[in-house]
Amino acid sequence: MRNALNVLTNELRRLKASGVDRVAVSDEGIEALRRSLQEQRPPAGPGPSPRPEPAPCAAPAAAPPGVVLPEGDKAARWASLLQTVLDDPVCRSKVRPGKKAVLGVGSLDAAIMFVGEAPGAEEEIQGEPFVGPAGQLLNRMISGMGLSRADVYIGNILNWRPDLPVGPDGVQTGNRPPTESEMAHCLPYLRAQVEIVNPRLLVALGATAAKGLLGSRAFGALSEVRGRWHDLGGRPLMVTYHPSYVLRNPTNRTKRLIWEDLLKVMERVNLPISEKQRRFFL
Repeated sequence: MRNALNVLTNELRRLKASGVDRVAVSDEGIEALRRSLQEQRPPAGPGPSPRPEPAPCAAPAAAPPGVVLPEGDKAARWASLLQTVLDDPVCRSKVRPGKKAVLGVGSLDAAIMFVGEAPGAEEEIQGEPFVGPAGQLLNRMISGMGLSRADVYIGNILNWRPDLPVGPDGVQTGNRPPTESEMAHCLPYLRAQVEIVNPRLLVALGATAAKGLLGSRAFGALSEVRGRWHDLGGRPLMVTYHPSYVLRNPTNRTKRLIWEDLLKVMERVNLPISEKQRRFFL
């Protein structure tokens, strides 16, 4: 039962991080959950309370890294940053055997920088952000803007896939949002990428990315900050939904919400916008 509750909790956190702020639950489902919880309670009696079990995913023990970028051109500085991430003992300890740490990808001269949450199953295999189904959708969104993946820069708040217990086959099923301490450890690496690329603006994809950039207590639901401009150290930041939200809600209304945010991004960097583009998903 405990494993089932952990899976349920992690799935609800993942949904919230990608922009879902309510989930329909039947009365029968609530009653079944209540009965299961009551069955798990230990009988009342004398003696000390049982010690709580440790969380399945321990937070990084080391302090957040201080990133010092070398002199040189952008490519040399990025290569140095990548090696720093690969050598980071916390990152190394969090990457499962046979998997890879992930830094950003794209043009180091990009005007637009997209920031996601963390690598998933496909990303930790290839060592590149947004290469799974959500990444394929992001590529189509970028193409709709008249750009290609090579024209922008794409990074993540976290440089490794947040761990969950693996099954008997040693394979992790599912994903979870990063903890605050995990994000705190990796944010200096993201800031270093911003310094190297020096984009004109950033786009936060989903609640986790937005909280990593704006602060974990900056808002409750993503709808509070989505679709409007924020200031990130003097640099414009647009918050929108994560592509995975569209994969779970593939309606024209959902697509239009994100597209309206991207139209604002296009206007901000003076990209040409055709009448056809303005009417996408209407």
